[in-house]
Amino acid sequence: MQGTKAEKSHSIVLFDGVCNLCEKTVQWIIRNDTSGHFRFASLQSAPAQALLQRLRYEHDPMNSVLVLIEGKLHRKSRAVLQICKRLGSGWALLYYMFAWVPTSVANEVYDYIGARRYRWFGRKSECWMPSPEIAARFVDAPPG
Repeated sequence: MQGTKAEKSHSIVLFDGVCNLCEKTVQWIIRNDTSGHFRFASLQSAPAQALLQRLRYEHDPMNSVLVLIEGKLHRKSRAVLQICKRLGSGWALLYYMFAWVPTSVANEVYDYIGARRYRWFGRKSECWMPSPEIAARFVDAPPG
């Protein structure tokens, strides 16, 4: 199956669009992604659902941040590490510091936070809408 132009030239971060922690994380990535490498889509969006279906993703997507990099889908703690690695600067050091941690252990920490994210950080009744300045970095943004 062919990927989209965005999939070939950019990594795509899929996130829970009603989660406040996830929204803040996306905003943090945008601030630190000085090269504009990452594109984004809320997991609730039609483009994200179509992408997951095409990739035959079998897990509950709402329980994880996902990042598609060069045709490979990373999830949970490994997605976070891959994002840090590609942000460059000092953030790439996090990848090298924690890549050695077994995935099962890292995902336990990820799941602990994920299971409490709405209670700790809250949630919205609808997906976050990016400002016009950053809307073009969203896969589900209308052409403009």
